[in-house]
Amino acid sequence: MAEFKRNLDRLRNYFTQHPHSIKETYPEHLRYASLTGIRLVGAGIACIIHSICPFWFENTASTTVKAVKEEMDARKAKPASKDPSL
Repeated sequence: MAEFKRNLDRLRNYFTQHPHSIKETYPEHLRYASLTGIRLVGAGIACIIHSICPFWFENTASTTVKAVKEEMDARKAKPASKDPSL
């Protein structure tokens, strides 16, 4: 039973180590990373469409990437999460 608990704790650590290192809970990180990924996929699709029709989405990809970078930089400076379990 002790070995099972150690393995469970190790597995839990895989999912929480990075979010905790950036002062987020797992759900906070899941939400932000998922939404950011969706935005970047959308920007990528806009970029592909722009390659075919250069008059559409002229600034969409670059604007999105710049905005995401600014948000990530701002998140690095944010205060610790409200979750006391961190």
